[in-house]
Amino acid sequence: MKPEEVAAYLQEHPEFFEQQADMMAEIFIPHPHGGRTISISERQILTLREKSKQLESKLREIIQFGEENDAIGEKMHRMALALLGARDIETVLNAVGFNLREDFAVPHAVLRVWRSNGPADLPEFAPVGAATREFAAGLANPYCGNQAMAETLDLFGEAGPHLRSFAYVVLREREAFGLLALASEDAQRFYPEMGTVHLKRLGEMTSAALSGYLNSA
Repeated sequence: MKPEEVAAYLQEHPEFFEQQADMMAEIFIPHPHGGRTISISERQILTLREKSKQLESKLREIIQFGEENDAIGEKMHRMALALLGARDIETVLNAVGFNLREDFAVPHAVLRVWRSNGPADLPEFAPVGAATREFAAGLANPYCGNQAMAETLDLFGEAGPHLRSFAYVVLREREAFGLLALASEDAQRFYPEMGTVHLKRLGEMTSAALSGYLNSA
């Protein structure tokens, strides 16, 4: 019989262990971590201990993710309050920059808006190239990676050559009207496989706060 057939038989006939109790007590199998042999019951205990350790490790991982999400949620809440309390577009822009820098520890953040009714004297409303606007318009979700996209590296000024990871969040109402670009010298800060739920919410909050002032301008 093949091992799979033996395993299937034992699963289908659990009474075998009761009927052959004496024989089971005489069977010894290799220890998984050494050369000696142990009884089947000892092997079962070892298996249960190993599964328990795996479950404990998974539980610690889940708790860690939960704590991290709670911390991010608190930061998002503080940013939302700051945006709600803003009384003009300059305060909105300052709130975004301050919270990204101080609360989220993002070392480099650049925001650009190309709505024609924005205050042209603010750097956030400085002209951007067509490639940047087209890139933003094509973003259904935030984009993260290790390369600057669509000629955006120049937006970071002198820090540009030292940046190793980037995140891009579109600012959108009915259509894209701006782009929030984040960057870091750490190549692992923003990477392609990272989750982008919080980045997307950040873009939605910023878009809503800016739209309120741009639409009334």
